[in-house]
Amino acid sequence: MKEQLEKRLAELKAEFESGQKVMAELEAKQANLRDTLLRISGAIQILEEEIGKVSQESEKTQDSVREEISN
Repeated sequence: MKEQLEKRLAELKAEFESGQKVMAELEAKQANLRDTLLRISGAIQILEEEIGKVSQESEKTQDSVREEISN
């Protein structure tokens, strides 16, 4: 009986250690993914701002051309 309990204890300890390793790997992947998403979010924001600037410049140019044509 004692041997069975010790064997089961060893099995559970091994499973526990394995589970801890998997959890650590998943936490590292989660942190890396979070960092990647933050970088992507920043890039999206910059591109949206640049598109807005280009749109404004394009509108100003079109307005200038319209004014010249109407004069």
